[in-house]
Amino acid sequence: MNRARTARTTRSNDRSHDRYRGSVGQRSGASRRSTGYDRRPAARQGEFALPKTITPPLPAVEAFADLALPAPLLAALGHQGVTVPFPIQGATLPNSLAGRDVLGRGRTGSGKTLAFGLALLARTAGQRAEPRQPLALVLVPTRELAQQVTDALTPYARAVRLRLATVVGGMPIGRQAGALRAGAEVVVATPGRLKDLIDRGQCQLDQVAITVLDEADQMADMGFMPQVTALLDQVRPEGQRMLFSATLDRNVDLLVRRYLADPVVHSVDPSAGAVTTMEHHVLHVQEADKHRTTTEIAARDGRVIMFLDTKHAVDRLTQHLLKSGVRAAALHGGKSQPQRTRTLAQFKTGQVTVLVATNVAARGIHVDNLDLVVNVDPPSDHKDYLHRGGRTARAGESGTVVTLVTPGQRRGMNRLMTDAGITPEVTPVRSGEAELSRITGAQAPSGVPVVIPAPAAAPARRAGAPSSRSRQGRPARGRGPGQAARRRTQRPALDAAA
Repeated sequence: MNRARTARTTRSNDRSHDRYRGSVGQRSGASRRSTGYDRRPAARQGEFALPKTITPPLPAVEAFADLALPAPLLAALGHQGVTVPFPIQGATLPNSLAGRDVLGRGRTGSGKTLAFGLALLARTAGQRAEPRQPLALVLVPTRELAQQVTDALTPYARAVRLRLATVVGGMPIGRQAGALRAGAEVVVATPGRLKDLIDRGQCQLDQVAITVLDEADQMADMGFMPQVTALLDQVRPEGQRMLFSATLDRNVDLLVRRYLADPVVHSVDPSAGAVTTMEHHVLHVQEADKHRTTTEIAARDGRVIMFLDTKHAVDRLTQHLLKSGVRAAALHGGKSQPQRTRTLAQFKTGQVTVLVATNVAARGIHVDNLDLVVNVDPPSDHKDYLHRGGRTARAGESGTVVTLVTPGQRRGMNRLMTDAGITPEVTPVRSGEAELSRITGAQAPSGVPVVIPAPAAAPARRAGAPSSRSRQGRPARGRGPGQAARRRTQRPALDAAA
């Protein structure tokens, strides 16, 4: 189902936030023609050039009180201590509240959830959903991100008496179907589980008037594009669409052309490389010394996330760190969702100081006061680097991203940094050296083995969001066992791993 619209393009000359606004493409029925794209080479490899200017957007605001938000939402924002919008919120909300489609790019941790969430809730307030017929939909790529979005929006949804339902794989599908039968105005979902519920007759999308795609580039990268387009074809064709992502590359091109009509385009703080509170270090290490160097970094005072490429490598390093006296825990797609949920809870409370993870933790996980991310294995591309690094320096905080690079990896790392638009500080280091300690806080581990006790039960779902403006990030929550036998063969395998 395609909406017959004529899209125009726009671009602002306001460079204060590197903000671009506009619309893309032209559609009529099954025919789609792009007439508004600037086809000049993009600034970074893999990104499409943002569109040209025609239609001016509404001016950005500097306070939530300047927006036409319902009084209960403003009161809830004040109660949460959130009074000053982040740039992407101040830029997009005037337009999204007016019902315009929005294409928003902002680095992870820049406040995208409230940027789309407040508009979605404000425009849905006062309506009541029929059973199995939600009125608004947020699609996200991972279970953790789905729960973070739900947790972030819950206090505001309650303020305007809207019901939220979270629909993700790995949790009991019967319970989710029950929430939809009871009536939920807003559904936050991963594509695979939502499709399952629709196939079972437990949900229909023809009343959805507002649709949000969060982290759309990751959904494309993970192979969800066929499911996403099939779901978008079922929502109301004249409805509002908002697409938010940390990066906008050519994989998102299809979604923009086909589903966004005359969108206002905002690019605010577009990459981790542009964040002045984040330091980037490439540490040249020798292969024989890398393991010891990693161990000393892990033994630092304070929390750290360490990224590796494979589940096996994550488990192996975690066991080594525990034997060395470092309170470490593993997070990857091979863990059950209750295990993942408990591990994240332990990390956030400080019971675990080192989270050893695959890319499953690269998006959708917010931890306050996390000042160091270490790429033990360099990422495969610049987008993975930006999203891994985005776990630190969130919401105005400072942070450091360190990548350990052996001699054979140096050329590839140089190319990756160029694609990411980052000029890192490059330092040769060895374990035990003062320079390694200066950059990372590395120190010798105690050598006394530790055991991390497993919690008796998964933490209860949080009803609210953090209580200060600088903590608009959200806690994660996961899934339970039991979905594997029901997973359809055509669903991307990463839907289970994510």
